[in-house]
Amino acid sequence: MNAILPRPAYEDSLMQITFSDDEPAFDGANLMVRFMARVDGEAVSCAITAEALEDHFGADSALESALMSAFDKGRHRIRSVCAEALDLNAGEGVVLHSGLFRVEGMEPDRGATA
Repeated sequence: MNAILPRPAYEDSLMQITFSDDEPAFDGANLMVRFMARVDGEAVSCAITAEALEDHFGADSALESALMSAFDKGRHRIRSVCAEALDLNAGEGVVLHSGLFRVEGMEPDRGATA
């Protein structure tokens, strides 16, 4: 029997990418949830769109409560994909759109087989 062992996409990064446990912030003007990362010790602003939270993390509307709940539910995968995007763009801030969660190499079941 083969089992897929999930792993964070960012463990192979050459940069040190971390996320704080600070609460993310709802950005109603842009329909996003904003959060911070640290890349090699420097603060970097990141965000995920309402569309991505609806498409991939179960938000049933673009209301703040639905988006924040979906972010909490998907926090681990959101951080993993964000870190991969940060690694690919040399640590510049990123906005995570829905399509990014379907990009090869950023799937949730990425990992080794046992």
